[in-house]
Amino acid sequence: MSGMEWYLLVAVVLAGFAAGFINTLAGSGSLLTLPLLIYLGLPANVANGTNRVGILLQNVAGVVEFRRQKVLPLRVGLALAAPAVIGSLIGAGIAVNLDEQTMRRAIGAIMVLMLVIMMWRPERWLRGRGEEAARLRWHDFLLLLLVGVYGGFIQAGVGILLLGALVLGAGYDLVRANAIKVLVVLAFTISALGVFLANGQVQWGVGLLLAIGSVSGAWVAARMAVRRGAGFVRWVVAVVIVASALDMLGVWRYLSRLL
Repeated sequence: MSGMEWYLLVAVVLAGFAAGFINTLAGSGSLLTLPLLIYLGLPANVANGTNRVGILLQNVAGVVEFRRQKVLPLRVGLALAAPAVIGSLIGAGIAVNLDEQTMRRAIGAIMVLMLVIMMWRPERWLRGRGEEAARLRWHDFLLLLLVGVYGGFIQAGVGILLLGALVLGAGYDLVRANAIKVLVVLAFTISALGVFLANGQVQWGVGLLLAIGSVSGAWVAARMAVRRGAGFVRWVVAVVIVASALDMLGVWRYLSRLL
């Protein structure tokens, strides 16, 4: 990091801000930061571990701001985080045998399907089930367990799947679903970062620089989510889903070869 050009340092902070903003409102911000970290010369596994520093701190900032705005039901969030953490441990345990390219295409297809659902029944994403959401059912916890398994496989895109489980499954509106999502991601990021630290795969200098931008982006996004409402968040989520799906399906790489 000591020999890094000043404009690259600025790029890391800006990428962190964008990722923190996107992750807090939707998900897949890692699609911005991971390629940048690899471009800076970090091995892929070290880039993956270093990226978790920003993810951890941006979610801390998001949880604090959502709690201050009184839109995060902490007890429910912690209850839903438990099966997601268990699922992430299961997913991480078998991820070594996963064909990553196949998974990227699968999640890209899932994101396209989720976008269709979101646009076809927008009132469900905007309102959820209201008071019924406080009465969680067993399959809501099963959904969070399955999303956690995916999170153990691949971090990128897990926020979108969490929103699907929390809005279409548990019935929360997008603002509260985002708040709970941030808490759930924080919970299983703590254990994931511990694994990377234990294996010496975290570069603290770049990671903390990335976190400066991430925390700022998360704070701004949390305030905007509450002030602008679920309609604004819905369109941010839609844009992120489209961009992420195109990346997962390899469309961007195909277009770059044509150009």
